[in-house]
Amino acid sequence: MKSPLHPWALVLGLLASLPSATAQGHASARFADADRAKTIAALLPEITTLYADHATAKHAPGLVWGIVLDGQLLHTGNVGFANLEKKIPADARTAFRIASMTKSFAALAILKLRDAGKLSLEDTVEKHLPEFRAIKAPTADAPKITLRHLLGMAAGFPEDNPWGDRQLGITDAQFGEFLSRGIAFSHSPGVAFEYSNLGFALLGRVVSIVAGVPYQRYITREILLPLGMTATRWEFSEVPPERLALGYRWQQNAWQLEPLERDGAYGAMGGLITTAEDFTRYIAFHLSAWPPRDDADTGPVRRSTVREMHTPTQPTGVNATAKTLTGEPNPTANGYGFGLSSTIDSKGVAHSRHIGGLPGFGSEYRFFPDYGFGVFSFANVTYASTGAANTKVATLLLEKAKLPPRSLPVSNILAQRKQQIATLLADSVWPETLAAEIVAENFFPDRSRADWIVHTRTTLAQAGSIHSVGELQPLNQLRGTFPLVGEEGRVEVFFTLTPEASPKLQELRLTFVGH
Repeated sequence: MKSPLHPWALVLGLLASLPSATAQGHASARFADADRAKTIAALLPEITTLYADHATAKHAPGLVWGIVLDGQLLHTGNVGFANLEKKIPADARTAFRIASMTKSFAALAILKLRDAGKLSLEDTVEKHLPEFRAIKAPTADAPKITLRHLLGMAAGFPEDNPWGDRQLGITDAQFGEFLSRGIAFSHSPGVAFEYSNLGFALLGRVVSIVAGVPYQRYITREILLPLGMTATRWEFSEVPPERLALGYRWQQNAWQLEPLERDGAYGAMGGLITTAEDFTRYIAFHLSAWPPRDDADTGPVRRSTVREMHTPTQPTGVNATAKTLTGEPNPTANGYGFGLSSTIDSKGVAHSRHIGGLPGFGSEYRFFPDYGFGVFSFANVTYASTGAANTKVATLLLEKAKLPPRSLPVSNILAQRKQQIATLLADSVWPETLAAEIVAENFFPDRSRADWIVHTRTTLAQAGSIHSVGELQPLNQLRGTFPLVGEEGRVEVFFTLTPEASPKLQELRLTFVGH
């Protein structure tokens, strides 16, 4: 009977063309598709129609949108007017109030101060705001409210969107007076997510105290200007009138002008005014935090901290009815990180986002770190819900344009172990010297060497004569799969390495797959 195993010389010959490696090195994921921008360009007419239809459906006087790819504004579009009375068109340089999209900037400020050793996320709020010491907890066993609770919307405050929207311009003195009267809780701190503008207003107050300057000045100096966001403002009176989007409400089949609120103590929850050109830099900054890598960390906030923002700390729900463009079920799990919502679907596609809504304005942005793109849209009508349009556009890019995620190159140690495992499997007796070199201490106690020899021969026999060793597909730095291809099918080889300084083989699976 013909042996299903190649002799040593042939197997080594097959492996000779594989990259050799003698040391572990962290391999950063990268994009392999050089034509991603062209792929998106083909969908721009459809994308324009989606946003224009959304503006019509929501009665938005003006709407501006953008697609950011690989750190650049790949496409921007606009419909309608920033100022209906003067017929000033909305465009990429129009300054819109972005409401709660501001929250991630406040979160960045807190985290930057944390990185500088000026505070800890485990600090209680009362440590930095003495007036908070008089706040009565909802239950006797409630924990002290920490900065981490505020960042993750878990302080126990009630959802306060309609009320909070109207607090934007209050003074620091008025905010202090409000706190002195006490706070009502919807539940005990730390037990559940509930969206709170008050929580982020408190974070703004903490930034001002710890930084020694108003939070607006700190965020502008430490985040906005280093990112080149020179057209972004807190106070609408500082925006050139011809660049400012006025806010409107659609009521009784007509647009009514919404008075613009002044900047104030609540601005950290929703006060920023920015343009599409400026906001592109902000999305690009978030995307630039991925993947983890060795090159220079240029800030203004370190990459690991930005990635920390994207990691959900509180679950916010599941959308069990979500579907793909073709109607295939694609449920999602949702959570809240630090100033950002996060979602992952059943296919493993993850993105971060935040919506913004104030009287006169509605906006949303989302970005997909593994895919290197983001979309955003601003409108000047109350609660424009532009996230619905962004959802459709992002889905088009993922499912119709089929933008691929970054691919993970093979780490040095994974490539080396692949060669050694293939050599081990090619020999009918599992050479003791090679086995001792590459297998971990658990391997043979979990399954004896004699049993592995029988299992290997039996499994490879099903594939017939092995004629090639396929490419290694890394699952991470220390786990991967590769095929042994034979005349009657292939054997999929799955292996996982240990966390030792010189990672060794701790798990191996051989699975026969027919043609």
